[in-house]
Amino acid sequence: MKKTARPIFEIAKDIRNDWAKVNYGAVPYLDAMDTLDNINDNYFQDTARSVVMYFLCNATSWRGEVAREIKKELKAL
Repeated sequence: MKKTARPIFEIAKDIRNDWAKVNYGAVPYLDAMDTLDNINDNYFQDTARSVVMYFLCNATSWRGEVAREIKKELKAL
């Protein structure tokens, strides 16, 4: 049985709680993630999948155990 994915907005909240100074390039994608429920949603003309992928591309400076776990979770969506 596959585990149900957490809502993206919950993941975004955990990111904000852990990442003290979010990279300026990741901010717009993290803001968009605040409004998304699942990977099939849209943020205006962008898909949730593209928002998450662009966030990951701009989150390379976010490190640590929490960062590794959440990045893994986002990649699995």
